[in-house]
Amino acid sequence: MRQTQWMLYTKRADFQSLAARFSISPMLARIMVNRGLREEEFDEYLHGTMEDIPDAKLLRGAESAVQLLLDKRNAGKKIRVIGDYDIDGVCASYILVRGLQAVGCAVDFDIPDRLTDGYGLSLRLIEAAVRDGIDTIVTCDNGIAAIREIEAARQAGLTVIVTDHHEVGHREDGREMLPPADVVVDPKQEGCTYPFPAICGAVVAWKLVGLLYEQLALPKDGWEAFLPFAAIATIGDVMPLQKENRIIVREGLKRAASLDNIGFQKLAELCKLDLSCLNPYHIGFVIGPCLNAGGRLESAKVGLNMLLETDPSEAERAAKHLKALNDERRSMTDQGVQAAAEQLEGLASIPQIILIYLPGCHESVAGIIAGKLRERYYRPSFVLTDSADPELVKGSGRSIPGYHMFHGLEGCADLLVKFGGHPAAAGLTLKRRDIPALRARLNEQAHLTEECLTEKIWIDIPLPFSYVDEALIRELALIGPFGQGNPAPLFAQKNVRILSHRIFGSKRNVIKMQLCGEDGSVAEGLAFGDGDRFLQELEKSRFLDLLYAPEIDSYMGRNTIQLRLKGWKFHP
Repeated sequence: MRQTQWMLYTKRADFQSLAARFSISPMLARIMVNRGLREEEFDEYLHGTMEDIPDAKLLRGAESAVQLLLDKRNAGKKIRVIGDYDIDGVCASYILVRGLQAVGCAVDFDIPDRLTDGYGLSLRLIEAAVRDGIDTIVTCDNGIAAIREIEAARQAGLTVIVTDHHEVGHREDGREMLPPADVVVDPKQEGCTYPFPAICGAVVAWKLVGLLYEQLALPKDGWEAFLPFAAIATIGDVMPLQKENRIIVREGLKRAASLDNIGFQKLAELCKLDLSCLNPYHIGFVIGPCLNAGGRLESAKVGLNMLLETDPSEAERAAKHLKALNDERRSMTDQGVQAAAEQLEGLASIPQIILIYLPGCHESVAGIIAGKLRERYYRPSFVLTDSADPELVKGSGRSIPGYHMFHGLEGCADLLVKFGGHPAAAGLTLKRRDIPALRARLNEQAHLTEECLTEKIWIDIPLPFSYVDEALIRELALIGPFGQGNPAPLFAQKNVRILSHRIFGSKRNVIKMQLCGEDGSVAEGLAFGDGDRFLQELEKSRFLDLLYAPEIDSYMGRNTIQLRLKGWKFHP
């Protein structure tokens, strides 16, 4: 299992002065300093509104794209939106399709198939567009790397507008390598002055639609109705919840309660979610996996059609199908993780770099399984599975800080048919016979120290339970929503005694405890983990040090304070 090291933030500042200036507690001021915020950033962080979101005109190419789309509308040309098969691509496609329809464009959509097309714009999709009499392709959440495909589209007489958010490739001489589209809208391209490029594809699409509405003097609330989908994609695509992303997510989730989308409402009902109090967890771990499941196991069009559906019975049917696909995906993932764990636990020791071959595993869940292995063992993890070619295997990897996964594969390029990725994740294809050699090479070249393989968990403040009340929790919410790049405040308490406990859940992975601090204050704790392992540790001691995040648990109209336990260490 993974090793952890608890670290306490020791950043210094005049917390009393900051608290007085911004009308917050010294504790909240300290937490904000821990997040790396400068004093001049405090006000927007605490009170940022939609007015603080940068002007879409700063996106290079956006105004040209809007004018081109309006020209196509006026000429009665057929436009096709081509998205991606993940949650960002689905939400971006929805925003563009509905937005273009609202301004009078003749528009339809297509989405690549994960297995037959692979990622992004493919030659098959271009041929289909030509066959269907399409004049203009608008990509979303893809296209920036589709140089060959867009060349083919242009040669076939198509107009192409790329909207994307991914990194732009570069030639060996360092020059930028943009696709030969009519217009490129991507905040990461050179010459773009957009101040916060870490936005997802759906936010790029949302901003483009906003410019269309502005150009035509349409009511702003029509454009802002798409905001929940920009928020959902921002969370689902694991973008940093900083600056405008925080504002988009906060405001978008607020507006989800009044969202006029029958498909999304039906999916939320099936998932037993209350749209009036959605948070990033609900999107990242409940709704998001459902929207992703279509693209993983069948087609992302299932999710997009659900969002576009206006008939309640058809929307419900699509939502049920999506949820069933996600249940199947979850079962496949659990089976894969169990099979991988059995392989690893049969070894004398866990290697620095985990590389597991799971024949028969669906390739769309290989990355999820790799991520779960990384979480369980805190090791860079690759999961390989069969491909259509019986001589080849393909797979995905997920890394930890301190190991650049793409560079690791570069050192094994002679063993690989193809590979790609970045520091935290990668995809690869190789000959089946080379699996042992790749596993050995990756581990020989890793040179990871014990410190690299120990997860650092950062504590904001040591805080006795007696300090936790509803007022504190409400104040902490000022710096939410929490997620990637904006973690929830984490507190610590030593020498806690377990007064009572209960384990439940179909997998015995939910643990409830009544806890007593050193000062005699009592609190209710909730943890997710291996209940049976917890009981084994409990037999040795009822005292532990723990990490927690306080929250308000609302049930049947009654609010109670609950500590969400994030880690613990038993001691005598």
